[in-house]
Amino acid sequence: MSRALARSALLSLLLLTAGCTDATDDEAGTGGGTGEGARWRPEPGTPWQWQLSGRLDTSVDVPVYDIDGFDHSADTVAGLHDDGRKVICYLSTGAWEDWRPDADDFPKSVIGKGNGWEGERWLDIRATDVLEPLMAARIDMCAEKGFDAVEPDNMDGYRNETGFPLKAADQLRYNRLVARLAHERGLAVGLKNDLDQIPELVDDFDFAVNEQCAQYEECDDLTPFIEAGKAVFHVEYEIPTGDFCPEARRLELSSLLKKWELGVWRKAC
Repeated sequence: MSRALARSALLSLLLLTAGCTDATDDEAGTGGGTGEGARWRPEPGTPWQWQLSGRLDTSVDVPVYDIDGFDHSADTVAGLHDDGRKVICYLSTGAWEDWRPDADDFPKSVIGKGNGWEGERWLDIRATDVLEPLMAARIDMCAEKGFDAVEPDNMDGYRNETGFPLKAADQLRYNRLVARLAHERGLAVGLKNDLDQIPELVDDFDFAVNEQCAQYEECDDLTPFIEAGKAVFHVEYEIPTGDFCPEARRLELSSLLKKWELGVWRKAC
């Protein structure tokens, strides 16, 4: 064989080998880096369990668990992974909670009015110089414990009486900041409620989490996520499954009936 032919054959072999390696990584969902291809993205209709209070019941036969990031250990996350589950880390990113271990790290200047839940107050999301390192540390905790994703709560302060003159643009900037912090750590991130800003934010988030869209006749507003191939994890509290499940199934929502305390009990569509 001539040198030219030998070089050509070697080059072809190298290209073929590289192509096979990339295909294997993609099929396994373990491509390098923290880009779009490396993050988990749940598909529409994915079943889930949301438990934020009480002793964690890991026996629910669903592929996704959403649990409190502070309250659970890396061992708990690893155990859920061993059972084949993906695990979402619940955090409040738009409100201060007086019982969290980092509560004293928040200056009084960014703590506003109560949000209707005991011990919780809205944050001044305009103060990103203060809040970004605090939220980065919380999301670092989620990543270090092995979570697959983050559910950042209280992401619609601009539509509430927070004690601060928040505008829609402030909310967009802050929500994108939180999404970026999660993505930089290789974690998926969900948009919690904030229905009016879905058209602007659907590309920044990997799934959505919604409360009571059926009760308030807003579930159609979530279709941009479904159309983008991204799950909408949806919960109702005050209406029976017969009143919302048919529409939820039509829209391909991942819908549950839960009690307000978000304990073990659930009734899926």
